[in-house]
Amino acid sequence: MSDMEGSKALFLHDWAEAQGRAFLRFDYTGHGQSSGEFVDGSIGDWLRDACEVIKVLTEGPQVLVGSSMGGWIALLVMRAMPERVAGLVGIAVASDFTEELMLRAATPMDRDALRRDGHVERSTEYSDKPYIITRHLIEEGRNHLVLRKPLVAPCPVRLLQGTADEAVPYEMALRLVNHIEGDDVRAILLKDADHRLSNERELALLVETVDGLPDPIMP
Repeated sequence: MSDMEGSKALFLHDWAEAQGRAFLRFDYTGHGQSSGEFVDGSIGDWLRDACEVIKVLTEGPQVLVGSSMGGWIALLVMRAMPERVAGLVGIAVASDFTEELMLRAATPMDRDALRRDGHVERSTEYSDKPYIITRHLIEEGRNHLVLRKPLVAPCPVRLLQGTADEAVPYEMALRLVNHIEGDDVRAILLKDADHRLSNERELALLVETVDGLPDPIMP
C-alpha cells in the first residue's frame, strides 16, 4: 500500500533530477493519488498499470526500481517486456508474497474468513489501518508467480535486502538470486537492516546501486 510519496521514491527522484537523469514514479490503481480501491486490485491489475505507464510515458529501455510488492511487479515487467528493461534494482522484494508470505502465514481462522467472507484483516506496523487481504488477491496472484516458473534476466539485477527484515525474510532474496537465470544477478545483504531500508546509509546504497548499472542504451 506504499505510494510514490515514500522516502525511497522521493530520494531517488531528487537524485535523478540533480544528475539530469529522466525519472518516472507513479501510483498503482488503488494506491496514493490514483483512483480505485486497494481492495479491488490484484497483482495482474498493478502489472498492467506498470506496463502501460512504461509504454506510454517512456522511450527505450528503462532501469526499474521496485520495493517490496513493487519488486515483484518489476520482475513481472522484466518478464513481460524484456526489451524495455535495461536493469533492475529490487528492494526487499516480496516475490510471490500472496503465496509465500500471506497464505503460508494464514491461520485456520484466516482461511475460514477468506472462504466465508472473501477477505481477512491483518494488523501491520507499517500503517494505522489493517491490511485487508482478499481472496481475489490470493487467487489472482497465482497467475503471476515468479519463483515457480523460469525467470530469465536479460539485464543486470541487484537485490537489496536487510537481514532483520520481518516482513520479507532475507532467505527470500537468496532464493530469488539463485532462481533468476542471468549473467549478472547479485544479492546485497545489509546486516541488521529492516524492511524499510530508508535510513541515510541505506538510501545512499540504493543510489550507488542504481548509478552502478550500465546506462540504458536507446535503440
